[in-house]
Amino acid sequence: MRILLCNDDSVHARGIHVLYEHLKKIADVRVVAPLEEKSTTGHSLTIHKPLRMLKLRENFYGVSGGPADCVHVGISQLFGKKKPDLVVSGINRGANLGQDVFYSGTVSAAREACIMGIPALAVSLAIDFYKHHSEEKLHYETAAALAVKVIKKFIGTGKTKKTLPHGTLLNLNSPDIPLKKVKGITFARQGFRHYSAKILKRRDHRGKDYFWVGGGYHGFLKEEGTDCHVVDRGYASLSPLRLDTTHHEQMIEWMEELGETISL
Repeated sequence: MRILLCNDDSVHARGIHVLYEHLKKIADVRVVAPLEEKSTTGHSLTIHKPLRMLKLRENFYGVSGGPADCVHVGISQLFGKKKPDLVVSGINRGANLGQDVFYSGTVSAAREACIMGIPALAVSLAIDFYKHHSEEKLHYETAAALAVKVIKKFIGTGKTKKTLPHGTLLNLNSPDIPLKKVKGITFARQGFRHYSAKILKRRDHRGKDYFWVGGGYHGFLKEEGTDCHVVDRGYASLSPLRLDTTHHEQMIEWMEELGETISL
């Protein structure tokens, strides 16, 4: 089995190195990740300037672009005509729950692979926003071990290889606790997280205004069965995400009421 491993926290982040150590036990792994942190960059491609890929050590490459760029460059330059069997993105330093998946560079790398017809898994560690986090104390090993379990169960390795539904990727979020304390992996739908929309306005030394975008986290909508609720209870959440974001039920309702085409 051949795996392309990406992230958005950079090729130097601890999470991707921990995940690499776990994945290399079950597959041939190549790491292609941004040279600099690209968190919350969403699903973007670099098309207005050239990209560079640097070999940092055996099986580890840094790219001057974002997560989705890494998927394209990594596949074209390291895998040739035969695509990897799986693209894994992570381990993200922080959860990707609810609407986070639209902003997340981690999820965007997995989504880009899915667009290319390659099975994909995004992996994130749900750290507590209100605590100071030493990298060495974060439980990346828990998320990595859970990722291996998900791969074996839903994607398979070697002769046990399986396929995900077309246009579907997996989003795994692990609680930041020791593996033995995780209550299990639970299927969950997307929840909703609350963030302040605060914009901080400042003035530089030349008297010009500048802004910091990004408010604080204020909890999640309390609904059972969501990824937010599941992780809060000490479970890992596993959500199959589709490329098709159409609200099919609403579209059918309108078509039944108004017809397939609205006359002008």
